Amino acid sequence: MALFRLNVALPDRPGSLGLLASAIGAAGGDIRELVVLKSEDGRGFDDITVAVPGSDPTDLLDLLNSIGGVEVISISPVA
Repeated sequence: MALFRLNVALPDRPGSLGLLASAIGAAGGDIRELVVLKSEDGRGFDDITVAVPGSDPTDLLDLLNSIGGVEVISISPVA
């Protein structure tokens, strides 16, 4: 499994983070760390470190970006 750090924005409302976490799990990913950075203008901003099967996070990114209101702002590999 490869580790990636995602910076994401999502709606700041109950259940949004749970939906995001469920999608990560459905894609075979495993959350290793989550840091809530801030809440601003109705959106939450988080850094999430995720282990994904293989070395290509494209499927995970496509799935997360398909969730209404979720935006993957950046992704970087974790050494």
